Amino acid sequence: MRLLILAFALGAAVLQTRPELPDLRWLWLLPPVLLSLGLLPNSRWLRPALTLVLALSAGFFYAAWRAELRLADELPMAWEGRDMRLIGRVDGLPEKTPRGWRFVLRVASVATPGAHAPKKVQITVSSFTDTAIAAPRGGQCLSVTARLGRPHASVNFGGFDYEGWLLERAIRAQGYAVDGFSPAYACRYNPLALLDGWREAVRERLNGALVGQPYAGVIVGLAVGDQNAISETQWTLFRATGVTHLMSISGLHVTLLASLVFALVNWGWRRIPLLAIRLPARQAASLVGFATALWYVAMTGFGLPAQRTLYMVGMAAAALWLGRIDSPTRVLAAALALVVLIDPWAALAPGFWLSFGAVAVLFYVGSGRLARPAVWRQWLMAQWAVTLALTPALLLMFQGVSLVSPLANAFAIPLISLVAVPLVLAAALLPIPWLAHLAHGVIALTMTGLTWLAALPQPVWHVASPDWRVLLLALLGTLILLLPRGIHGRWLGAVLFLPLLFPIRERLSPGEFRLDMLDVGQGLALVVRTGGHALAYDTGPRYASGEDAGARVAAPFLFANGVKRLDGLVVSHEDSDHSGGAASLLVSHDPVWRLASYPLAGASKCTAGQTWRWDGVDFAVLHPVARFYDEPGFSGNDMSCVLRVSSPYGSALLTGDIARLGELSLALLPAKVLQSDVLVAPHHGSGGSSMAEFIQAVHPDTALISVGYRNRFGHPTPVTLGRYRAARVRVVRTDKEGALRIDFKVAGRVELHADATEQRYWRHR
Repeated sequence: MRLLILAFALGAAVLQTRPELPDLRWLWLLPPVLLSLGLLPNSRWLRPALTLVLALSAGFFYAAWRAELRLADELPMAWEGRDMRLIGRVDGLPEKTPRGWRFVLRVASVATPGAHAPKKVQITVSSFTDTAIAAPRGGQCLSVTARLGRPHASVNFGGFDYEGWLLERAIRAQGYAVDGFSPAYACRYNPLALLDGWREAVRERLNGALVGQPYAGVIVGLAVGDQNAISETQWTLFRATGVTHLMSISGLHVTLLASLVFALVNWGWRRIPLLAIRLPARQAASLVGFATALWYVAMTGFGLPAQRTLYMVGMAAAALWLGRIDSPTRVLAAALALVVLIDPWAALAPGFWLSFGAVAVLFYVGSGRLARPAVWRQWLMAQWAVTLALTPALLLMFQGVSLVSPLANAFAIPLISLVAVPLVLAAALLPIPWLAHLAHGVIALTMTGLTWLAALPQPVWHVASPDWRVLLLALLGTLILLLPRGIHGRWLGAVLFLPLLFPIRERLSPGEFRLDMLDVGQGLALVVRTGGHALAYDTGPRYASGEDAGARVAAPFLFANGVKRLDGLVVSHEDSDHSGGAASLLVSHDPVWRLASYPLAGASKCTAGQTWRWDGVDFAVLHPVARFYDEPGFSGNDMSCVLRVSSPYGSALLTGDIARLGELSLALLPAKVLQSDVLVAPHHGSGGSSMAEFIQAVHPDTALISVGYRNRFGHPTPVTLGRYRAARVRVVRTDKEGALRIDFKVAGRVELHADATEQRYWRHR
């Protein structure tokens, strides 16, 4: 049965990698296959093998059926970008943004005639004046006039799939409020709305009790699952020390809290004969332990990660109630089946693999041991086993692993899960301010230790994302290394682990180079790599959420490709859609040198005539000329630093946001200096750029346009696209193709790769 469940879960996971959904009419083949299994001879391998294939197919088609139902709940294309009046309840807790609020609305009705909206939409309310926006409240019934669009997010090689994240949460449209919102009274009664209202009240009370305290956001996160107030500096510290899972309502907290309550109830119940006669202590403890887990998960608003843990705890409680605790792996398999049945998109979440993987590893290292080691040795063994086993997954998903994580978790888990969390829950239930301050003191003590560990040399080890072959070898090596002592050949596990720790990177030959245009929305971020060097040209925008493309997109991309430090950084000009991520990249990848056309920390002034050569590839700054810095006619976009990259295998022209004046200046250059095979279209293809004379002077084969989906500027304009079409230039856009990669390896031919070629069935591209 365990193998069948694994096959079913694997089938559901495979569906999430497909570019399109299968035809569900294939399901009609399953009944005949089931009948044929009964007619097969009782072979040792044929019938079991076909049964596994059937289970895998069942998981695949079950997930496809669920996906078809969810995709049917969509915003009609005809209503994208049009105003519609929605009435519904705020689902969960609203999130504070730099300019207002963002919340999920569970739509009850659409008041605009002829309009249709999905059941759940994400809405942003912003103010661009000094007028404060009234805060929406969790569970509140609202009327809002919104302008919605289908889910659309950046798609980068190996990057986070935000559209998949939205799909798992059934959020099928995003948009913004046109003129704020107002209370409404036409929503149906919903018990979850009362729960969200109570969570909102708890959040307000805790924030009020901890005004001015540095870790108030962590306390609120542990109480109601709202991580909005945790600063980016604190998240950086948590990532560096490998304790991010401890700073919100995580599976570990739910499990340990339920286990603690189970142990206490089991101990106390046995000592009261009247109770023990009516109901065995183990059953009472399992019931109360599960109820505790259910209550704590409810405090998160039943967030999906916490739900997965609740199902695992529920299966364990059922096994304890029934006395079926002889095989923990059966309990784990039953929990896996329940999770996949309820949430077939769970495989999209790193937490799914990490949580089930961690529990499976603990079961694995706890089996086959003749003697039970001391408690402290069990604790150290568990830390070592989980760290080792999850390293391949962490490197695959996050391109790095904290080297100090075992030490950090060794003291942080007891302090936070067993001390801080009970205090936080008491503070959430009881209006006693000193409880919140006591919990804050425990968090502050933990943070002191984490800060010390993060200050050690290189607390995080980054390495290029491994491919599937290296990953399989590392997982096999993990199983061998974690075998009980005394078994010969355990050293072979370390050998199998080596390719993961010291990956062999693809090496570009002299003269070859690779240009990556990252999908950062409405902005620009490029990476140029040669055989032994890497340069970033522009860093993307700063987003309304307060994050920036440097931290969210560029840095993970560089780490995933084995780039730990940039050899150079060029920021074309100061506009935030080009320079917004610079500060983050300066911290994460500390460029050896920097060029910019505006004052940037540690940067030299970008001036025409600057040249350098890396690995047989030539780099030349073509614009602006030094005297342009003193001429009033040249400013802003037209002062963008223009860089040409060339080798015997081809050339690319990176243009920033130059407009007509800058283009005319460049068009006067000799053809051998300017002409390029690939042109990064100036100013995202705006109407005031990409003049016909400039396109003719550059004479490109391909134009790349970095542009946001349905952006408010209308880029690229039809006029600009017409100019490229007239010049017979192929145009490729990030809003349609995702991140773009061009390899210059063969003279006279550029190789274009788009991330959207690895399509997923939920992406609107």
